[in-house]
Amino acid sequence: MNFKVLAMNFGSTSTKVAIYEGDKEVMIQTFRHTNEEMANIHNMEENAAFRKGVIMNYLHEQGVALNELDAIVGRGGLMRPIQGGTYIVGENMLKDLHSCEYGYHVCNLGGILANEIGGELGKPAYVVDPPVVYEVADVAKLSGHPDFPRRPLFHALNQKAIAKRFAEESGRPYESLNLIVAHLGGGVSASVHRKGHIIDSLGDDDGQFSPERAGSVPGLELVRLCYSGKYTEAEMTKK
Repeated sequence: MNFKVLAMNFGSTSTKVAIYEGDKEVMIQTFRHTNEEMANIHNMEENAAFRKGVIMNYLHEQGVALNELDAIVGRGGLMRPIQGGTYIVGENMLKDLHSCEYGYHVCNLGGILANEIGGELGKPAYVVDPPVVYEVADVAKLSGHPDFPRRPLFHALNQKAIAKRFAEESGRPYESLNLIVAHLGGGVSASVHRKGHIIDSLGDDDGQFSPERAGSVPGLELVRLCYSGKYTEAEMTKK
């Protein structure tokens, strides 16, 4: 049976929405949001309301029969570390996404809006391979200081998808392969896949810079700037 799924992916200035029937892409659309549109959005709730309006208006204009959908799926957000896979959006996940305890990022909207839209339609809501996939080997958790253990924060969704696509094209099971996979976008990350698990990953704090990320910077200089009085915590995080 081919299930009909509404899929959503949120970027800082983009909203991507698609409908799939099994592996078949029925429709897909990317909305680009201007600085003016985003200027009055100050928190996750306002962002969710804005993006939901964009999505629902588009589906209405396209004449999509929402009652025919089987499930709603969103890009996973920043929450407590979990194994890779597909997860039902639940109470604990929503608490993490709304509170932003594990980080404030637009990807949190994936679970939030999948749950909202799914709840209104009476359809199940899911997220897949969020950025906090934590399957690493014990040695990969170590850093140079016990107060700063390495934690996952990388493009797990795209990396798992590309690894599985490569496996399919190669005619071999993903669980049988050892791979190095890189994501090159506004942010850059790389990971080591061993027999279906990501045993190590490099994210924004691990060295490499990218078009929208500073990467790691000299620690002493960073500490001095934090205490210089020139910037607030929010300004330093953005810097």
